Parts: sequence; structure tokens; C-alpha cells
Amino acid sequence: MRYFILGGIALSLALAIFLSPFASPHPDGLERVAEDKGFIEHEAEHQILPSPLPDYTIPGIGSERVSTALAGLIGTLACFGAAIGLGLAFRRKASNPESSPPGKERGEA
Repeated sequence: MRYFILGGIALSLALAIFLSPFASPHPDGLERVAEDKGFIEHEAEHQILPSPLPDYTIPGIGSERVSTALAGLIGTLACFGAAIGLGLAFRRKASNPESSPPGKERGEA
């Protein structure tokens, strides 16, 4: 199972790095609706936190393709990290003997 997971992570990272620079430059669905309905100009006024990777790029990197590839790499690693962290948190909670229903011990049917 470990090799399957590592293979999935490697494939996802390769796709993020090598295919993200070829992503469409056109706006995504929500951005397109905002442009069509005329409220796109209000987006900066109501931002609570600035985006860490605005427009799927890393500010300060000269090459747009390299910047987009690195943003894809970072985003993919962040998603896998969050999924693994949640999986470990729920696994620990489920394996806690105190979380068993009353009268049932672990391993009993």
C-alpha cells in the first residue's frame, strides 16, 4: 500500500509540475461570472487575507511557466499534507480505546 500511495504522490507532483504551465490563461468559472455580472472590480476591496499564490503563480519569479509549475507543486504538496494530517488525526482518534462504545472493548465483536 505504501508504494501505491508514494506512486500516486509522485504522479500527482509530476502532473502538477509539467502540466500546470499549460493551463488555460482564461478566467475560471467564478471569475468569468464575476466579469460577466460586473462585480469583478470589488474583489480587492473585500479581501480578508491576501492569496499566498495569486493567480496560481509565485510573486517574484521572472518566468511565468516556472512560477506556475512551482505553485502547482506547492499546492499539490499542501493538499497531500492536509489529507495525510487529517487521516492521521482520525486514525488516532478511532484507535483510542476510550472512544469505544460502553461495554465493548477493542477487538470484541
